[in-house]
Amino acid sequence: MNILFVHQNFPGQYKHLAPALSARGHRVIALGIGDRKIEGVEYFHYRPKRGTSEKTHPWVTDFEAKVIRAEACANACNELKRRGFEPDVICVHPGWGEALLLREVWPNAQQLHFVEFFYGSIGRDVGFDPEFPSPEFSGNCRLRIKNTNNLLNLFDMDRGVSPTRWQRSTVPEQFREKVEVIHDGVDTDQLYPDRSAILEAQNDRGEPLRLTAENRVVTFINRNLEPSRGYHQFMRALPSILEQDKETQIVVIGGDGVSYGAAPPVGSWKQQYLDEVKDRIDLSRVHFLGKVPYNTFVSAMQISSAHVYLTYPFVLSWSMLEAMSLGAPVIGSRTPPVEEVIQDGQNGYLVDFFSPDEIATKTLEVLGSDNTELRQQARQTVIERYDLKTLCLPAQINLIEGLARH
Repeated sequence: MNILFVHQNFPGQYKHLAPALSARGHRVIALGIGDRKIEGVEYFHYRPKRGTSEKTHPWVTDFEAKVIRAEACANACNELKRRGFEPDVICVHPGWGEALLLREVWPNAQQLHFVEFFYGSIGRDVGFDPEFPSPEFSGNCRLRIKNTNNLLNLFDMDRGVSPTRWQRSTVPEQFREKVEVIHDGVDTDQLYPDRSAILEAQNDRGEPLRLTAENRVVTFINRNLEPSRGYHQFMRALPSILEQDKETQIVVIGGDGVSYGAAPPVGSWKQQYLDEVKDRIDLSRVHFLGKVPYNTFVSAMQISSAHVYLTYPFVLSWSMLEAMSLGAPVIGSRTPPVEEVIQDGQNGYLVDFFSPDEIATKTLEVLGSDNTELRQQARQTVIERYDLKTLCLPAQINLIEGLARH
């Protein structure tokens, strides 16, 4: 069978699936913009030829960018077609627009879309945080237009996959029966607890850092430190945590940019909320590590005494499930993506996203507790519901091979 993967940042969600299908004897080709290659997968680039237009209506700029990428991707696919490649199944992340014109190149290929999120103005990331209210009318209009790409792809796909039930629930009801819930998977064989681990890194002051499970360590991790992942609420909890526990070290991992939502008016969100509390915290015990190698993240989770994970009602981060697999006690926000996984007091703890006081109180409580049983239950939850090799990968492969046969 011939299988095509299309992902702007390949491999992305397909880092396990693409090589697994190749190992089963299928011909696997991937299209992307970057240069991350995987053994057994033939890789090709597509390149947008231009950016968005200056005079485009601001509500349409996002969709224009997606059409530009769709054109570049379709041109690359036409070149593959001229070389004789005909996919049985196309696995595509449609979020950046690349899927929009695939049907024009291969009308008979089965399309399996990664259905990550459908934007909405109520109960999701926009309009959730009163600190960042969106303009009631113009903001909602912009969001409706932004869903143009999502709607076209939901209509065009043969099947879809969402990682969690809540993410699937954001899809309009008439399309949900086309969407299966299969998580990307957590490699629990590789991500296991190890209380003998050592975290060795350098903080943003250039100081070497060496911590073990013997230390009291609070961890917080985002791809980029920003409000949508609760960075502002975590920082506001620090004065109380550091004042009441004089031994605790704070380890913060993440970049200074923006992954979701808007950029701050000036500077970075990281600096804005650090400035808000810096006069009330012991900065010598707060360590910003920036973006780190994956093995550094793993070590941080293995030695963590308390891991704080906060998020708007949005896409659930891989890092939370990986932290649970690694045995970190997670203090998560009481928001739908987290509540789907964490049962308060059993495999983690839930706190009010908007309450730095509650975040601090629960963190201090966890720091003063053993949590051995909860750590074990957290890992068991991931093994039973999200394990890569025994659950998620077999389900993904079965779905794709079934589509190919169809």
